[in-house]
Amino acid sequence: MNILLCPLSDGGYLYPAVAAGHELRRRGHRVSLLGRATAAPVAAEAGLPFAAAEDFGGRRAFSATWWGTTGAAQYRAVVRAARQARADLLVTSVLCNGALLAAETLDIPVAVIGLSVHLWDYRSGGEGEPQFGRTRENRTRECLDLHAATREQAGLAGRPSRWDAHPAAGPLLGDALLLRGDPALEYPGAELPRRVHQVGPLAWEPAADRAELAEVRAHLERSGKPVVYVHLGRFFGGGTPWPRLNAAFTGGPFQAVVEQGRSTDPQPAPGADILLVRKPWLGPLVDLAGLVLTSGTSAPVLAALLRGRALGVSPNGSEQPLLAGALLRAGAAVHVPRTAEPDASGPIEAAWRDDLLRERARGLGRRLAAAGGAARAADVIERAARPSATSTQNRENHGYAISRPGHSGRGGTVDGGAALDAAPFGLS
Repeated sequence: MNILLCPLSDGGYLYPAVAAGHELRRRGHRVSLLGRATAAPVAAEAGLPFAAAEDFGGRRAFSATWWGTTGAAQYRAVVRAARQARADLLVTSVLCNGALLAAETLDIPVAVIGLSVHLWDYRSGGEGEPQFGRTRENRTRECLDLHAATREQAGLAGRPSRWDAHPAAGPLLGDALLLRGDPALEYPGAELPRRVHQVGPLAWEPAADRAELAEVRAHLERSGKPVVYVHLGRFFGGGTPWPRLNAAFTGGPFQAVVEQGRSTDPQPAPGADILLVRKPWLGPLVDLAGLVLTSGTSAPVLAALLRGRALGVSPNGSEQPLLAGALLRAGAAVHVPRTAEPDASGPIEAAWRDDLLRERARGLGRRLAAAGGAARAADVIERAARPSATSTQNRENHGYAISRPGHSGRGGTVDGGAALDAAPFGLS
């Protein structure tokens, strides 16, 4: 089976797809990766054939920053690349409307790798769940509206979607949605939609650069203070955490390694015990720390739990309040206010000394590690492929292998971009 990975190219989305791709390749499938040109080094380290989305008309189409506005470009890029790779199945990221629509046009299955918690409506249950600023119903409706708008831009409106038979879940789940979390992170009594599967963390990241890691270690040893790892998510207009961080790590008992991530405008104070970094890996940095502070995005949360580190959470927007709330319910995290206070290091010190907090984090981490991860994900993906990945004739009947520029198979218009009559990239 030829499988095209087409996740968002930011590490928190790209790395889990690579983890699944490794296992699928080990099972004998041909796996290739489509992403922004900046993802090429990751693909090379992972040993996966790579195609740059820019070569298929997909500029910005796989950026988490631009996910809501580049769906049509993503659609065109995935259709072209999938045809060139003769893909039997797509593996994409949550919120990748273009990839979902490409699978619809090509009439092939698509598996979606989600976050560590479910974002949208439950199948049933969930009554009484705190909504943290917005309801699941609101989030689901907004995402479905955006999908419908992208579908119209791609020229696919006016005919039924193949997922119309599942109105509760809609097209957002693809043929299978793979959550990277654990049942303990969902609201008690809630039931996930049928096509949602909890597979575990899908942990993978590029190897740490030894010289860079040695430099970080040397810096931390000069201070000698206990280390807190801080991973900043996007601020979503909700204010900056820097006043709090500067207050907590200036003249106090701790020092911090702060991963800037996708956040902008870092503001560490001159006298603060803060080492600001931007690395494509975080595992070795978490290993150096005794506590992890995060806004509540999946990558640092899962890395912390897998390493038995308790968390302090300061959620802002997107999925952050949802995951932060789940961690607080599970007793694996404490809430750390975003605003500076006179004793800003107090909550950090209390969390550091909380043995029960740490034990609960370790227990949840053990559950996540035992979930199966890539092996379970590959099982789900293979099951999703069975109905339509075995028949070459079926692909021909839907115009799948047609290589005329501007032809899109069953619907829509794919114009310009990379020629579709080229040999499949990276496949032999």
